[in-house]
Parts: sequence; C-alpha cells; structure tokens
Amino acid sequence: MRKKETVSKGCFVKKTENSDDLLWGINPVKEFCLENPRELVEIFIQKGKANPKIQEIIDLARGSGIRLRFVELERIGLPSGCRHQGVAARRGEVTLYDLEELLEHVEATSEGMPKILLLDCLQDPHNMGAILRSALAAGFAHVIVTRERSAPFSGTVAKVSAGALAHLRITRVVNLAETIKVLKKRGYWAFGTVAGKKAASIYQVDYSVPLCLVIGGEGSGIRPLVQKQCDHLVTIPMYGDFNSLNASAAAAVVMFEIRRRQLEG
Repeated sequence: MRKKETVSKGCFVKKTENSDDLLWGINPVKEFCLENPRELVEIFIQKGKANPKIQEIIDLARGSGIRLRFVELERIGLPSGCRHQGVAARRGEVTLYDLEELLEHVEATSEGMPKILLLDCLQDPHNMGAILRSALAAGFAHVIVTRERSAPFSGTVAKVSAGALAHLRITRVVNLAETIKVLKKRGYWAFGTVAGKKAASIYQVDYSVPLCLVIGGEGSGIRPLVQKQCDHLVTIPMYGDFNSLNASAAAAVVMFEIRRRQLEG
C-alpha cells in the first residue's frame, strides 16, 4: 500500500455543471427521481399516455415537489426519433464531486478493494452512456472524467446508461495524468487498457489492490502522458488478428474480469 497524501487543490473542479439538458425514457427519468430529484427542474408527461410505470413517475415527482407538465412531447425539443416512452425531464444541474470527496466516499463504501474508473477523453455519448451502465453493474460506482474532450452528460448519455448516471459519483478533472499521480500517492495502482501484444493479458494480472482503471478515448486510446502514469498496461487477448472492439465493449470486458477476479480472491 502506498502512503496517503492530501489531494492537491489543483485537481479539484466545481461541484456542479450547468447543463439545462433534456433526458427521456421511463427508466432514466425514474432513476433521477429516486436518486437525484433535486437535479430535475420539471418532468413532461405526454398527453394521453397512462400506464403504471408513468404513474409511478408522476407520484415520485409529486412527492419530491418536481414540477409536472402534461404536454405534447413533440413540442419541447426532443431529438428526432428518440424513444421517449411518453416521459421526458429537464435537468438544471449535474452534480459533480471534487476529487477529495470522491476518494473519501469510495474508501468508506467499497466492498473489498476500492476501485475507480477513469475515462480519458471519451467523446461519443453512446459510448459514454454504455460504459457508465457497465461500470455501475461491475461495481465501479466512482468515475473520473476529463474536463476537455469528453462527452457532456446529455440526455443521450442518460438514456444509454439506462439510469446508471443517477447512481454514479462523478468527478471531472483538468489534468488526468496529474490526477493519477495523486491517486497513486493515495495507495491506488493504475491499470491502463490498450490494444497490442506487448501489454499483459487482462486474465493474467493481479487485481487484489486498490486500483484505478483507465479507458482511452475512441480511436486514439489513452493519451501518451496518461499512459506513462499507468503502473500496468493490460489488453484483451483477441482471436487471431481480430482487434475491433469499441471502447464501451472493451471497457465492459475488463471491468467484469476485474470484478470476477476480486470476488474470487
């Protein structure tokens, strides 16, 4: 275990981000009602739509004091072709945590070894949402993203995450390489996911340590300065010369392998 060190304030970011964004679909809206109702400014219900799941959202909104509007959803600016299921909501703020708060929470709540997911410039909202969904399912409930060149936490991200976004604690940092240095001094080991035969197989690495897992952006992967801070570079062994998993699929494979190994250990 590495020694603990006070986190540098240079790694902190603001606790909230103005998004004023729409999210849609029964599950994403319901999860925000349950987990982060203060982030919802208002909820829209399509006129004429009624079923038990929508009624549950209506009851949650009324219980939390969230404004309800019964409208024609086509008139409020939802993306063309989105599957809103008769429900949409407008967010005012996405709650972000500073790094020290996130570290204190992960260390206080982790079952087994603490683990944190780091996303290095993920720009596609569908990849971002899919990774967050897998992260929550694999026990990576704490996530660090970069301020620049990262997809905003939009309605698309919330929808693709199937409500996971409402359950995760997220920190946004300016310099991911410097943040990894802070994490390492705090006792974490950094594992970077890369493509290539020179990296260790994910099936042959010891994960029985506090760890942070770094997933690179689409196309270019982990940036060189970030990769340099990783203690271990790991890869998913592919059949033959096949090597075309996208970021979200690769992230899911690695996160669930880490969870499997930690549960067995």
